[in-house]
Amino acid sequence: METKTLTVVTGGASGIGAACVRHHVGRGDTVIVLDLASAWSDQKASSLGAKAFYDCDVLDDQRVRDVADLIEAEHGPVDNLITCAGILQRKLPPEELPMDHWDAVTNIDLRGTYLSCAVYGSKMAARGHGAIVNIASITSFRSSPLHAYGPVKAAVAALTMSLAAEWGRSGVRVNAVAPGFTLTEGMQAAIDRGDRDPAEMSRPAAMNKLVMPDEVADGIGFLLSDAARAITGIIMPIDAGWLCGSHWDAWGGMKGPRT
Repeated sequence: METKTLTVVTGGASGIGAACVRHHVGRGDTVIVLDLASAWSDQKASSLGAKAFYDCDVLDDQRVRDVADLIEAEHGPVDNLITCAGILQRKLPPEELPMDHWDAVTNIDLRGTYLSCAVYGSKMAARGHGAIVNIASITSFRSSPLHAYGPVKAAVAALTMSLAAEWGRSGVRVNAVAPGFTLTEGMQAAIDRGDRDPAEMSRPAAMNKLVMPDEVADGIGFLLSDAARAITGIIMPIDAGWLCGSHWDAWGGMKGPRT
């Protein structure tokens, strides 16, 4: 009997996570969504097409372990893990950034990523097979006014490389993507309340656009595919050229289209 690839997506009810669910369902994977129950609904389930949903707070150590065991018992061993559970940070200077907000970003985006990797990656390593993709950010590479989110995403990048070396000889690949400004529901909400300006975010990008969630999902899908079977420990930007274009203002900015 043919065995389908089993892919688990944390934070899979919205944003990049939901795009990853749709991508992997579309290519024939059995996809399991982990998220908070408050983020899930029958309508969401129907639109994404996931095999199952489990209520799971990535900060709850025991719950993460229990759900991993339950998934294995009910669906079989996990082949792929995508750690999309995370939150954005409000753009505030340090003197105005509440420590409870700093702690929330750090705990969810870093601790939650580490815990998910540790639980599922250890099982993969014991079986000698598996692949993980974490979500870093272009703020992993550049300074920004996001004094919690930026350092945390840099830590996710470092964690990814460390785990790739830890488990590489056990058959487990660990990579990360570094999305640019991506038009998720959370980003749209930030735009709507005036915290972000789409023109300011897209202007430094070589392609002069925001990134769409499905574009990030496509890159993640590549890193989890056999086409990337010799790739591990990388942080792959998916940023519409923001990193390569962000300093061109010093030379008068990028040129417009030639046509």
